[in-house]
This record gives sequence, structure tokens and C-alpha cells, in this order.
Amino acid sequence: MHDIRAIRENPAAFDAAVARRGDAGVSSEILALDEARRAKILAAETAQAEQNKASKEVGAAKGRGDEAEFERLRALVAEKKAEVAAMNTEAKELDQQLTDMLMTIPNLAFDDVPDGADEDDNVEIRRWGEPKALDFEAKEHFEIEGVKPGMDFEVAAKLSGSRFVVLSGAVARIHRALAQFMINTHVDENGLTETWTPVLVREEMMYGTGQLPKFGEDSYKTTNGWWLVPTAEVTLTNIVNGLVVEEGYLPRRYVAHTQCFRSEAGSAGKDTAGMLRQHQFEKVEMVSVTHPDKSVEEHERMTRCAEDILERLGLPYRTIVLCTGDMGFGARKTHDIEVWVPGQKTYREISSVSVCGDFQARRMNARFKPADGGKPQFVHTLNGSGLAVGRCLIAVLENGQQADGSVKLPEVLAPYLGGKLTLTAEGNLA
Repeated sequence: MHDIRAIRENPAAFDAAVARRGDAGVSSEILALDEARRAKILAAETAQAEQNKASKEVGAAKGRGDEAEFERLRALVAEKKAEVAAMNTEAKELDQQLTDMLMTIPNLAFDDVPDGADEDDNVEIRRWGEPKALDFEAKEHFEIEGVKPGMDFEVAAKLSGSRFVVLSGAVARIHRALAQFMINTHVDENGLTETWTPVLVREEMMYGTGQLPKFGEDSYKTTNGWWLVPTAEVTLTNIVNGLVVEEGYLPRRYVAHTQCFRSEAGSAGKDTAGMLRQHQFEKVEMVSVTHPDKSVEEHERMTRCAEDILERLGLPYRTIVLCTGDMGFGARKTHDIEVWVPGQKTYREISSVSVCGDFQARRMNARFKPADGGKPQFVHTLNGSGLAVGRCLIAVLENGQQADGSVKLPEVLAPYLGGKLTLTAEGNLA
């Protein structure tokens, strides 16, 4: 959400910043609503003062036996009371309209974010690793002989429909091993706090992180009003919802391994082969809650945490800065990390790390008390995948594939796989 005071002070700058995100300037509409709301509040306060004054005079009129004045003043009190109630209701309605409008406007990009319309305007900032030269035609993950016994899309379609998968045997164990490896690395070496959270949340939690009201069609809602989380960003970030914490409490760094659920509305035509784009998937999510002065530095730290996982797995990747037209709704700046997938001969997103500034904190009313005194300030929030487990499985299988249909697995997974680092062409661990 946006600071109405900043919009009042410089509406032209706000419109220019919104235009960078591809939206039309709306400051005039916002300020008109704001002015009407403030006028109603002032009118209600004036009427309340008149009511209070008349209420005091009622007793005096009664005491001196002036029945005519007593009745006039009593009628005036009743009239002003009705006016105050009506104007407070109108002010509340205008306030809700203003909030609803501010809730639908995307966050404002940092100055150093490249301008652009879509993914073609994103800017690569670094690469790590070289795609391995293969002396055979690389296959996609679901085509590899050793993978086929443990990755069943037909049974999943029978159970649930398209864009689901049933993993079994060695493939399921590798998938689990990857999640355990990620969590352990983030907790033991990156200083994140392991957290286990619900995957069903109240509607206000989805508003808090920006999934609602604008993107409801992208998620699933239950019949009793709960929402299935599209990412643990929702639960981890909302831990500070409504809180005023001490400055010394910051930063808070959380990590959680959860199921995630997305309807993938509007994704028709995008690449949906195999496990690449599923309705249900697992992700290891990182969330940081920081002091405003530290959020940019924290963004770089979180990006490195995600990159390091790929480096330990020996997976080539590239890191890009998303342009203004490709960033998520709540982000001020986003780094996407794309891993090399030989079967498609391209890089695919495996992590998106965003700094949101105080955008989510305003929606959640999450603040901290400065150590040196003064008014509470909004915290800054950040989120990022560390990593998407299913896509990491795809990358491990495709980058490790051998000509005979087997797969060589990264050495860092040995403790989680009983020391077995080969997925045989028959689908077993050896």
C-alpha cells in the first residue's frame, strides 16, 4: 500500500512512478477521494462540537425553567447526533474506497530498476557455471529412462486432473533430499530460522502480502473462506502482521518448506511440459523483516543465499534484474535466478528474490519502535525462493543425465540419499 501523505506532497512524482510500472496515473482520483473523506471527517467533528455544546446548554435551560429553549436545544442535539452518525458513515465509506484504490496500485520501482515492458527487457547481471557439453541429445526430465518409473503424470491426471504429478521411489526420495538439503543449508549456514506454518490462511493474510484483492484468480479459496497459500511468503511475512516490535528484534529471517498451490490462471500457452508448471508444488521460501536502512543490503544477501544452493548442486545459472514491466505487484526490485535446463536448451526461473520496502508492512500495519525513541516506523519486508524444489529436481535430473538413461546426482545430496549418487536407468538408487 502507498503513503497518502507522499501522494499529497508530490502527485506528479507518484504518477510518474506508477507509469513506470505500466499503469495510468491515478493521483487526481486518489486526492479527490482523500479530500472528500477529510471534508466529511471535518464536518462530522464540527457537528459533534455543536452537539456537545447544545447538550451542555440543555441542562441550563431546564434549570431556569425555559421550556421552549429546552425543547429547541433537545431537538438540536438529536439533529446533530443524526448528522454526526451519517457523516461518520459517509467518511468510513470514502475511507474504504480510498483504501480499495490504493490496494490495487503496484509498488513503486527503485530508480535503478531498468524500464521495460516485459521479460525481453530484463537485464542479466551475472552467470555462474558452464552448461555441460553432452555427446548425445539431451532429454527433458520426464523423458529420461531412469526418471520414468518414478514420475507419473497419468495417475496424477486420474487423481486430480492436469498439471499434477505422482512421484515415487528414487525420484520421490531425491525430491525430498533436495528440500532437506536446502533447509539445512539455510538454517545451519545462512542463519535463517526454520519455521513450519499452515497452508490455509485467512483472507486478510492474503491482503497483507498483496495477493488480494487484485490476484484472487491466481489462488484457490476454500468453501469456508480460507485460502491455500501460493507461497509461504504469505504466512512468514504475516508473522509480524499488526505488531509493533522493538528495533532490536530486527532483522528476522525465516525459512519454511511448504506445499504451495496456484491456479496458474492466464498461463495458457506457456510452457507446461512435465513438472515445470504445476498446480501443487513444494518450495523452500525465505522471508526477511528488516530495518528500512538495511533492506537493500538484505536483498543482496538473500540473492546470494539462493545462488549458493545452485552452486553447491553444481547447476549453471544466471541472475537477472527484472524490468519495471515484469516485476511482481509488491516488489520494488526483483532478482530472478534462472537455472540451465539442457532438455530445453535454455535457462528457467528457479528463484525470485524481491525487496518490497514498506509496501506490505503498510497493508499489515507492521511496525517497529526506534531504539532512540520517536514514533513507530514501518518495517521493510523481503521474500525469495530458496529454492523451488520441483524445478530444482528438474535441473538436477537434466544436468546429471547420462547417455545410458541414468542420472549422476550432486555429491552434496549423499547424506540424504544413503551415499547413493546414481539414479540407474531402471529407476533405482545405486
